[in-house]
Amino acid sequence: MTKHSRRFKKVLNEVDVEKTYTLEEAAQILKSVPSVKFDQSVDISAKLSVDPRKAEQQVRGTVSLPKGTGKKIVLIVFAQGDLVKEAEEAGADYVGSQDLFDKVKGGWTDFDVVLASPDMMREVGKLGKVLGPRGLMPSPKAGTVTRDIATAVKEIKAGKIEYKVDKAAVINNQIGKLSFSAEDIVENANTLISAIIKAKPSAAKGQYIQSLFLTSTMGPGMRIDLQTLTTN
Repeated sequence: MTKHSRRFKKVLNEVDVEKTYTLEEAAQILKSVPSVKFDQSVDISAKLSVDPRKAEQQVRGTVSLPKGTGKKIVLIVFAQGDLVKEAEEAGADYVGSQDLFDKVKGGWTDFDVVLASPDMMREVGKLGKVLGPRGLMPSPKAGTVTRDIATAVKEIKAGKIEYKVDKAAVINNQIGKLSFSAEDIVENANTLISAIIKAKPSAAKGQYIQSLFLTSTMGPGMRIDLQTLTTN
């Protein structure tokens, strides 16, 4: 028989697994459960009624969270010429061309986001085996292949995130930290949900968002009542 810690039992007592919650209720519960020694991430998980195997039912895009993510983003940029200085001045952590390419090809992956100027994509494309499995390959659709490197760097550092449906038709994203106020968590959640709704493929049938959960790293996962969403 599995034995649960005292903290885990307290967490379970906070949540009714048969109930659905509003985002506001779920955020308050996450903040009320016993704390741990680190600032936990707050995440959203949305199950969609799409078939990710079909190109016309892919759901992918970017959105700027108004309260940021609370996460320190390590961002690298593949660029050359004048764009190198622009990227560095905008706040990129690592900028380069062949030197950076060789470092990543050698297995270095201590970064969260990859940007590239269009002229670098022929070389960056060769890093597919390293970047692809981690979901880090730059793409024009996600705004990570661009000539406007400075703007892209600033937006990502300020809280712009990419969302993408996975093979199970689920979108999982961090939307903040447990140190955020409940109101800030809800505002970020609504912003992401609105973006996902706006990205609904015309080929999607039936109820688009089938289920939605809010959770924290060490906290409970709570099903959100879809009827209570205030997103547009």
